[in-house]
Amino acid sequence: MIRVGLTGGIGSGKTTVARLLRALGFPVYEADTEAKQLINKDRDIREQIIHLLGKEAYNEQGYNRKYVGSLVFNNEELLQKLNEIVHPAVANHFEQWCTEKDEFNVVFQEAAVLFENGNYSRFDKTILVVAPEITRIGRVMQRDDMNKQEVVARINNQWQDDEKMKLADFVITCDGQHLVIPQVMNILKQL
Repeated sequence: MIRVGLTGGIGSGKTTVARLLRALGFPVYEADTEAKQLINKDRDIREQIIHLLGKEAYNEQGYNRKYVGSLVFNNEELLQKLNEIVHPAVANHFEQWCTEKDEFNVVFQEAAVLFENGNYSRFDKTILVVAPEITRIGRVMQRDDMNKQEVVARINNQWQDDEKMKLADFVITCDGQHLVIPQVMNILKQL
């Protein structure tokens, strides 16, 4: 089984590429979605996050993403500690998921911070999705009802695309001007 990491900065279009891969019949593990479920359902993770960030990290609806974001996205040390709680749990969950997909020759994991946390080394190949920062800001502001300053803070907590390109095996440009399907099909031929 070939394991492919699919990443890109916030608003880059990696979810669009993941949807396309899924439509083509490939299994795609969405690390951010799975992390949110683990954060809400796993008692041990919940207790560790409360210990780190306080009871306000959870409310009646579950994980208080906005509150946590307001703390960690301007505090590198807190963000790292939060990631040290969540990332190992997601990695273990992905391994379990892969065993359930053993009939597939290729599986993908969509993850926002694949290079930043060093997890790229666990994959056979990596795909980086890129888009101009102005495009990314507009997408995220519209999608997540955030202001420009909040989006820029999140972008600044991720590596710049040129840093990621040095480590990526493949790059897909998702800027509204380059066709995504031919780029994806070309990569699939090479896997």
